[in-house]
Amino acid sequence: MTEFLPPALSVPVVLAAFAVTFFAGLVKGALGFAMPMIMISGLSSFMPVELALAGLILPTLTTNLSQSLRQGWQAAWGSVQHFWRMLLALVVFLMLSAQALGFLSGPILLAILGGPIVLFALVQLAGVPLRLSVARRRRAEWTSGVIAGLYGGVSGVWGPPVMVYLISVNTEKHDMVRVLGVVFLIGAVALLAGHLISGVANAASLSFSALMIVPGMLGLWLGYRVQDRLDAVRFRRWTLWVMVIMGLNLLRQAMGL
Repeated sequence: MTEFLPPALSVPVVLAAFAVTFFAGLVKGALGFAMPMIMISGLSSFMPVELALAGLILPTLTTNLSQSLRQGWQAAWGSVQHFWRMLLALVVFLMLSAQALGFLSGPILLAILGGPIVLFALVQLAGVPLRLSVARRRRAEWTSGVIAGLYGGVSGVWGPPVMVYLISVNTEKHDMVRVLGVVFLIGAVALLAGHLISGVANAASLSFSALMIVPGMLGLWLGYRVQDRLDAVRFRRWTLWVMVIMGLNLLRQAMGL
């Protein structure tokens, strides 16, 4: 099974990657976000961080396509028109920052990933209100897109800055899930393009990434059922605690502990 995969992958490692990706898809289906954060944190625990980043590209792209179109293409296109500033900044800066991955050491990259993940989750768990005045929304939309792009190119994770903006402008639950799907889909396409240039995405690593589509979509389907039938508030809180644990794990790895 692993003949067409990178040498670092054995059968047990691939099975562990399946489990991580399935859980990431489950959370994404229920909440609309957190798949790249869970995958990069989980996968990098037992494989090189560059391979973990490549592995999340295709399942992230396919699950975001499903999420963004769940309410129809017209609703998805409306989200593109409404948030075009953030999307434009995200794509440009994600592709630029993707080229910097080779210049970052493993510990530095892990610290860049872990710190913001822990901070974002703790802020949400503490119930700190994030509110943005109407007068500052346009500037904040550009800023969130730039930050998300810079962060996403080197980590594959651009959700936290986008989430902060959407929460700050009181985006309704179903609209937020759809908008996140559109934003993440466009970002995933840009991430793939950026890392085809950087070399992180190659024939071997993309074979591994394609394999991860299966557990990712299975988890997403089950997560949709959770989103439709269960109260997502408590589930989201549990997920945030998982994000704290995973972010702290990344920081542990960065310090070599």
